[in-house]
Amino acid sequence: MILAFRAHRVGALLLVGALFFGGCGYKTLPVPPDTIVPRAIEDLRYSVDEKGVTLSWSYPLQTIKGTDLTRIASFEIYRAVVSVDSYCATCPIPFGEPIVVPGGMIGGDGRRKGTYESALLRSGEKYFFKVRSRTSWWAASADSNIVTFVWHMPAKAPDGLQAEAGDRLVRLQWQPVTRLMDEQQLDLPVRYQVWRSLDGKTFTELGEAGTETSSADAAVQNGQTYFYKIQSVLQVAGHAVAGGVSKVITAVPVDMTPPEPPTGVTVVATGRGFKIFWENSTASDLQGYYVYRRRADQKKRERIGDVPARYVIYEDNNVSADGSFYYSVSAYDSMTPANESSPSAEATVRY
Repeated sequence: MILAFRAHRVGALLLVGALFFGGCGYKTLPVPPDTIVPRAIEDLRYSVDEKGVTLSWSYPLQTIKGTDLTRIASFEIYRAVVSVDSYCATCPIPFGEPIVVPGGMIGGDGRRKGTYESALLRSGEKYFFKVRSRTSWWAASADSNIVTFVWHMPAKAPDGLQAEAGDRLVRLQWQPVTRLMDEQQLDLPVRYQVWRSLDGKTFTELGEAGTETSSADAAVQNGQTYFYKIQSVLQVAGHAVAGGVSKVITAVPVDMTPPEPPTGVTVVATGRGFKIFWENSTASDLQGYYVYRRRADQKKRERIGDVPARYVIYEDNNVSADGSFYYSVSAYDSMTPANESSPSAEATVRY
Protein backbone atom coordinates (compact mmCIF):
# COMPACT_ATOMS: atom_id res chain seq x y z
CA MET A 1 0.00 0.00 0.00
CA ILE A 2 2.91 2.37 0.74
CA LEU A 3 4.37 1.64 -2.71
CA ALA A 4 1.02 2.41 -4.33
CA PHE A 5 0.79 5.76 -2.49
CA ARG A 6 4.31 6.73 -3.59
CA ALA A 7 3.56 5.80 -7.20
CA HIS A 8 0.39 7.85 -7.11
CA ARG A 9 2.32 10.88 -5.67
CA VAL A 10 5.05 10.66 -8.34
CA GLY A 11 2.44 10.47 -11.05
CA ALA A 12 0.72 13.57 -9.71
CA LEU A 13 3.98 15.50 -9.66
CA LEU A 14 4.76 14.48 -13.22
CA LEU A 15 1.29 15.61 -14.27
CA VAL A 16 1.77 19.03 -12.61
CA GLY A 17 5.20 19.36 -14.25
CA ALA A 18 3.76 18.55 -17.64
CA LEU A 19 1.04 21.13 -17.21
CA PHE A 20 3.50 23.86 -16.07
CA PHE A 21 6.40 23.28 -18.44
CA GLY A 22 4.77 21.46 -21.32
CA GLY A 23 1.25 22.72 -21.52
CA CYS A 24 2.22 26.42 -21.48
CA GLY A 25 5.20 25.98 -23.79
CA TYR A 26 7.99 26.87 -21.29
CA LYS A 27 11.03 24.61 -21.05
CA THR A 28 12.76 26.82 -18.40
CA LEU A 29 11.62 29.50 -15.97
CA PRO A 30 9.65 32.25 -17.74
CA VAL A 31 11.41 35.50 -18.73
CA PRO A 32 9.81 38.68 -17.30
CA PRO A 33 8.54 41.20 -19.85
CA ASP A 34 10.47 44.44 -20.39
CA THR A 35 7.53 46.41 -19.00
CA ILE A 36 8.27 45.32 -15.41
CA VAL A 37 12.10 45.05 -15.35
CA PRO A 38 13.56 48.20 -13.69
CA ARG A 39 16.33 50.18 -15.27
CA ALA A 40 19.73 49.71 -13.67
CA ILE A 41 20.69 52.07 -10.85
CA GLU A 42 23.40 54.47 -12.04
CA ASP A 43 24.10 56.69 -9.03
CA LEU A 44 25.25 54.27 -6.33
CA ARG A 45 27.43 56.26 -3.91
CA TYR A 46 29.13 55.69 -0.58
CA SER A 47 30.35 57.62 2.44
CA VAL A 48 32.53 56.31 5.24
CA ASP A 49 33.01 57.18 8.88
CA GLU A 50 34.57 55.53 11.91
CA LYS A 51 31.68 53.03 12.08
CA GLY A 52 31.72 51.78 8.50
CA VAL A 53 30.19 52.64 5.13
CA THR A 54 26.79 53.99 4.10
CA LEU A 55 25.54 53.27 0.58
CA SER A 56 22.93 55.46 -1.09
CA TRP A 57 21.13 55.42 -4.44
CA SER A 58 18.03 56.72 -6.18
CA TYR A 59 14.98 54.58 -6.75
CA PRO A 60 14.66 53.71 -10.47
CA LEU A 61 11.74 55.56 -12.04
CA GLN A 62 11.18 53.54 -15.20
CA THR A 63 11.46 50.06 -16.64
CA ILE A 64 13.93 49.19 -19.39
CA LYS A 65 11.00 49.63 -21.79
CA GLY A 66 10.43 53.21 -20.62
CA THR A 67 7.21 52.71 -18.68
CA ASP A 68 6.86 54.45 -15.30
CA LEU A 69 7.33 52.52 -12.08
CA THR A 70 5.33 53.13 -8.93
CA ARG A 71 6.89 50.65 -6.54
CA ILE A 72 10.11 48.70 -5.98
CA ALA A 73 9.64 45.40 -4.16
CA SER A 74 13.20 45.08 -2.90
CA PHE A 75 16.88 45.82 -3.44
CA GLU A 76 19.74 43.33 -3.49
CA ILE A 77 23.08 44.49 -2.09
CA TYR A 78 26.11 42.58 -3.34
CA ARG A 79 29.41 42.86 -1.48
CA ALA A 80 32.91 41.59 -2.22
CA VAL A 81 35.98 41.79 0.01
CA VAL A 82 39.54 41.39 -1.27
CA SER A 83 42.78 41.85 0.63
CA VAL A 84 44.77 44.81 -0.68
CA ASP A 85 47.88 42.59 -0.84
CA SER A 86 46.16 40.03 -3.07
CA TYR A 87 44.01 42.35 -5.18
CA CYS A 88 44.09 41.64 -8.93
CA ALA A 89 42.71 44.39 -11.16
CA THR A 90 41.94 42.00 -14.03
CA CYS A 91 40.41 39.21 -11.92
CA PRO A 92 36.63 38.78 -11.52
CA ILE A 93 35.18 40.48 -8.47
CA PRO A 94 34.10 37.76 -5.99
CA PHE A 95 30.66 39.05 -5.05
CA GLY A 96 28.84 36.96 -2.48
CA GLU A 97 25.17 36.21 -1.97
CA PRO A 98 23.00 39.33 -1.92
CA ILE A 99 21.55 41.01 1.12
CA VAL A 100 17.90 41.86 0.51
CA VAL A 101 16.65 45.30 1.55
CA PRO A 102 12.91 46.13 1.39
CA GLY A 103 11.83 48.63 -1.25
CA GLY A 104 8.63 50.66 -1.29
CA MET A 105 6.57 53.18 -3.19
CA ILE A 106 8.61 55.51 -5.38
CA GLY A 107 6.56 58.65 -4.77
CA GLY A 108 5.44 61.38 -7.10
CA ASP A 109 8.54 63.57 -6.84
CA GLY A 110 10.86 60.75 -7.94
CA ARG A 111 13.46 61.68 -5.35
CA ARG A 112 13.25 58.75 -2.97
CA LYS A 113 16.61 57.36 -1.90
CA GLY A 114 17.64 53.91 -0.82
CA THR A 115 20.32 53.44 1.83
CA TYR A 116 22.26 50.59 3.38
CA GLU A 117 24.86 50.65 6.17
CA SER A 118 27.64 48.11 6.55
CA ALA A 119 29.80 48.03 9.68
CA LEU A 120 32.63 45.86 11.01
CA LEU A 121 34.94 46.73 8.13
CA ARG A 122 38.55 45.64 8.38
CA SER A 123 41.60 47.79 7.72
CA GLY A 124 43.62 46.83 4.67
CA GLU A 125 40.66 45.27 2.85
CA LYS A 126 39.27 46.46 -0.47
CA TYR A 127 35.47 46.48 -0.64
CA PHE A 128 33.18 46.38 -3.65
CA PHE A 129 29.43 47.02 -3.69
CA LYS A 130 26.71 46.92 -6.33
CA VAL A 131 22.90 46.98 -6.19
CA ARG A 132 20.01 45.49 -8.11
CA SER A 133 16.34 46.41 -7.79
CA ARG A 134 13.33 44.14 -8.16
CA THR A 135 9.67 44.75 -8.93
CA SER A 136 8.91 41.08 -8.20
CA TRP A 137 10.78 37.87 -7.40
CA TRP A 138 11.31 37.21 -11.10
CA ALA A 139 11.90 40.78 -12.43
CA ALA A 140 15.34 42.10 -11.42
CA SER A 141 17.31 44.99 -12.91
CA ALA A 142 20.83 44.75 -14.27
CA ASP A 143 23.74 45.60 -11.96
CA SER A 144 24.24 49.17 -10.80
CA ASN A 145 27.54 50.95 -11.09
CA ILE A 146 30.16 49.43 -8.76
CA VAL A 147 31.65 51.46 -5.93
CA THR A 148 34.90 50.38 -4.36
CA PHE A 149 37.15 51.61 -1.57
CA VAL A 150 39.90 50.47 0.77
CA TRP A 151 38.81 50.84 4.36
CA HIS A 152 40.94 52.17 7.14
CA MET A 153 39.98 54.17 10.20
CA PRO A 154 39.37 57.53 8.46
CA ALA A 155 41.13 60.77 9.26
CA LYS A 156 39.21 63.45 11.11
CA ALA A 157 37.62 66.36 9.29
CA PRO A 158 39.75 69.47 8.70
CA ASP A 159 39.10 72.31 11.15
CA GLY A 160 39.30 76.06 10.81
CA LEU A 161 38.12 76.36 7.21
CA GLN A 162 38.13 80.01 6.12
CA ALA A 163 37.38 81.72 2.82
CA GLU A 164 38.59 85.05 1.48
CA ALA A 165 36.69 86.39 -1.52
CA GLY A 166 38.44 88.51 -4.12
CA ASP A 167 37.88 89.65 -7.66
CA ARG A 168 36.84 86.46 -9.51
CA LEU A 169 38.78 84.53 -6.89
CA VAL A 170 38.13 82.64 -3.65
CA ARG A 171 41.04 81.68 -1.40
CA LEU A 172 40.51 78.82 1.08
CA GLN A 173 42.61 77.91 4.08
CA TRP A 174 42.25 75.26 6.80
CA GLN A 175 44.18 73.52 9.58
CA PRO A 176 46.12 70.30 8.92
CA VAL A 177 44.59 67.02 10.14
CA THR A 178 46.74 65.18 12.69
CA ARG A 179 44.42 62.48 14.07
CA LEU A 180 42.17 59.67 12.99
CA MET A 181 38.47 59.59 13.87
CA ASP A 182 39.24 57.33 16.85
CA GLU A 183 41.65 60.03 18.10
CA GLN A 184 44.72 57.94 17.29
CA GLN A 185 47.71 59.94 16.05
CA LEU A 186 47.85 60.09 12.26
CA ASP A 187 50.85 58.21 10.85
CA LEU A 188 49.80 57.97 7.19
CA PRO A 189 49.96 60.51 4.35
CA VAL A 190 46.84 62.67 4.15
CA ARG A 191 45.49 64.75 1.29
CA TYR A 192 42.67 67.25 1.12
CA GLN A 193 39.83 67.29 -1.38
CA VAL A 194 38.03 70.57 -2.03
CA TRP A 195 34.29 70.36 -2.78
CA ARG A 196 32.24 73.22 -4.24
CA SER A 197 28.51 73.81 -4.66
CA LEU A 198 26.21 76.49 -6.06
CA ASP A 199 23.24 75.62 -3.87
CA GLY A 200 24.79 74.13 -0.74
CA LYS A 201 23.28 70.73 -1.52
CA THR A 202 24.99 69.20 -4.54
CA PHE A 203 28.79 69.33 -4.26
CA THR A 204 31.36 68.45 -6.90
CA GLU A 205 35.07 67.83 -6.53
CA LEU A 206 37.24 70.81 -7.32
CA GLY A 207 40.43 69.46 -8.87
CA GLU A 208 42.51 66.65 -7.39
CA ALA A 209 43.18 66.08 -3.71
CA GLY A 210 46.44 67.72 -2.64
CA THR A 211 48.72 67.96 0.37
CA GLU A 212 48.48 71.73 0.83
CA THR A 213 46.20 73.25 3.48
CA SER A 214 45.11 76.08 1.19
CA SER A 215 43.51 76.39 -2.22
CA ALA A 216 42.58 79.14 -4.68
CA ASP A 217 39.45 78.87 -6.84
CA ALA A 218 39.71 81.16 -9.87
CA ALA A 219 36.86 79.54 -11.84
CA VAL A 220 34.21 81.73 -10.20
CA GLN A 221 31.98 84.66 -11.15
CA ASN A 222 31.65 87.86 -9.18
CA GLY A 223 28.38 88.19 -7.27
CA GLN A 224 27.68 84.43 -7.18
CA THR A 225 27.49 82.66 -3.81
CA TYR A 226 29.69 79.57 -3.59
CA PHE A 227 29.65 76.85 -0.93
CA TYR A 228 32.84 75.01 0.04
CA LYS A 229 33.85 72.08 2.21
CA ILE A 230 37.10 70.15 2.63
CA GLN A 231 37.46 66.38 3.04
CA SER A 232 40.50 64.57 4.38
CA VAL A 233 41.74 61.64 2.29
CA LEU A 234 44.18 59.07 3.70
CA GLN A 235 46.66 57.31 1.46
CA VAL A 236 46.75 53.60 2.39
CA ALA A 237 48.93 51.29 0.30
CA GLY A 238 48.36 53.44 -2.75
CA HIS A 239 44.60 53.67 -2.20
CA ALA A 240 42.55 56.71 -1.18
CA VAL A 241 40.45 56.41 1.99
CA ALA A 242 37.88 59.19 2.24
CA GLY A 243 37.72 60.79 5.68
CA GLY A 244 35.86 63.46 7.59
CA VAL A 245 34.31 66.50 5.95
CA SER A 246 34.66 70.02 7.30
CA LYS A 247 31.86 72.43 7.98
CA VAL A 248 30.43 74.21 4.94
CA ILE A 249 31.30 77.87 4.41
CA THR A 250 30.22 80.39 1.78
CA ALA A 251 32.05 83.01 -0.24
CA VAL A 252 30.91 85.64 -2.74
CA PRO A 253 33.61 86.90 -5.13
CA VAL A 254 33.51 90.70 -5.43
CA ASP A 255 34.34 92.91 -8.37
CA MET A 256 37.34 94.99 -7.32
CA THR A 257 38.39 96.12 -10.79
CA PRO A 258 37.50 99.74 -11.62
CA PRO A 259 36.68 100.93 -15.14
CA GLU A 260 39.39 102.45 -17.30
CA PRO A 261 39.94 106.21 -16.76
CA PRO A 262 37.99 108.40 -19.22
CA THR A 263 39.87 109.82 -22.19
CA GLY A 264 39.46 112.86 -24.42
CA VAL A 265 38.64 115.29 -21.62
CA THR A 266 38.09 118.74 -23.10
CA VAL A 267 37.17 122.07 -21.42
CA VAL A 268 35.30 124.84 -23.24
CA ALA A 269 34.62 128.30 -21.79
CA THR A 270 31.04 129.62 -21.84
CA GLY A 271 29.54 132.88 -20.79
CA ARG A 272 28.71 131.46 -17.37
CA GLY A 273 31.60 129.07 -16.73
CA PHE A 274 33.02 125.92 -18.31
CA LYS A 275 31.66 122.86 -20.10
CA ILE A 276 33.65 119.67 -19.66
CA PHE A 277 33.39 116.88 -22.29
CA TRP A 278 34.94 113.39 -22.43
CA GLU A 279 34.78 110.14 -24.37
CA ASN A 280 32.12 107.57 -23.45
CA SER A 281 33.37 104.62 -21.35
CA THR A 282 32.83 101.07 -22.70
CA ALA A 283 32.79 99.39 -19.27
CA SER A 284 29.85 96.95 -19.05
CA ASP A 285 29.16 97.76 -15.38
CA LEU A 286 29.61 101.53 -15.65
CA GLN A 287 27.47 103.46 -13.19
CA GLY A 288 28.67 107.03 -13.77
CA TYR A 289 31.45 109.63 -13.74
CA TYR A 290 32.93 111.92 -11.13
CA VAL A 291 34.13 115.35 -12.22
CA TYR A 292 37.03 117.00 -10.35
CA ARG A 293 38.33 120.58 -10.36
CA ARG A 294 41.60 122.09 -9.16
CA ARG A 295 42.74 125.73 -9.10
CA ALA A 296 46.22 126.46 -10.32
CA ASP A 297 47.34 127.31 -6.79
CA GLN A 298 45.87 124.09 -5.30
CA LYS A 299 47.49 120.67 -5.10
CA LYS A 300 44.41 118.69 -4.13
CA ARG A 301 41.56 118.26 -6.59
CA GLU A 302 37.94 118.71 -5.45
CA ARG A 303 35.02 116.59 -6.61
CA ILE A 304 32.35 118.91 -8.00
CA GLY A 305 30.05 116.65 -10.02
CA ASP A 306 28.46 113.19 -10.30
CA VAL A 307 27.26 112.41 -13.84
CA PRO A 308 25.09 109.38 -14.79
CA ALA A 309 26.62 106.88 -17.20
CA ARG A 310 24.44 107.98 -20.13
CA TYR A 311 25.99 111.50 -20.18
CA VAL A 312 29.52 112.64 -21.08
CA ILE A 313 29.19 116.35 -20.31
CA TYR A 314 29.23 118.52 -17.21
CA GLU A 315 28.80 122.29 -16.85
CA ASP A 316 30.66 124.13 -14.10
CA ASN A 317 29.20 127.58 -13.42
CA ASN A 318 30.53 127.94 -9.89
CA VAL A 319 33.87 129.54 -10.72
CA SER A 320 35.37 132.99 -10.24
CA ALA A 321 36.22 135.29 -13.09
CA ASP A 322 39.94 135.05 -12.68
CA GLY A 323 42.55 132.31 -12.44
CA SER A 324 43.16 128.98 -14.14
CA PHE A 325 41.17 125.80 -13.48
CA TYR A 326 42.13 122.20 -14.15
CA TYR A 327 39.50 119.49 -14.68
CA SER A 328 39.72 115.72 -14.61
CA VAL A 329 37.12 112.93 -14.81
CA SER A 330 36.99 109.43 -13.29
CA ALA A 331 34.61 106.52 -14.01
CA TYR A 332 32.99 104.29 -11.37
CA ASP A 333 31.07 101.01 -11.55
CA SER A 334 27.87 99.62 -10.00
CA MET A 335 29.50 97.79 -7.07
CA THR A 336 28.82 98.74 -3.44
CA PRO A 337 31.08 100.41 -2.59
CA ALA A 338 31.87 101.49 -6.13
CA ASN A 339 35.21 100.84 -7.78
CA GLU A 340 36.47 104.20 -9.05
CA SER A 341 39.07 104.58 -11.78
CA SER A 342 42.08 106.81 -11.46
CA PRO A 343 41.43 110.35 -12.74
CA SER A 344 41.88 111.22 -16.35
CA ALA A 345 44.58 113.55 -17.59
CA GLU A 346 43.77 117.11 -16.56
CA ALA A 347 42.43 119.61 -19.07
CA THR A 348 42.41 123.40 -18.58
CA VAL A 349 41.27 126.69 -20.11
CA ARG A 350 41.80 130.30 -19.11
CA TYR A 351 38.56 131.85 -17.75
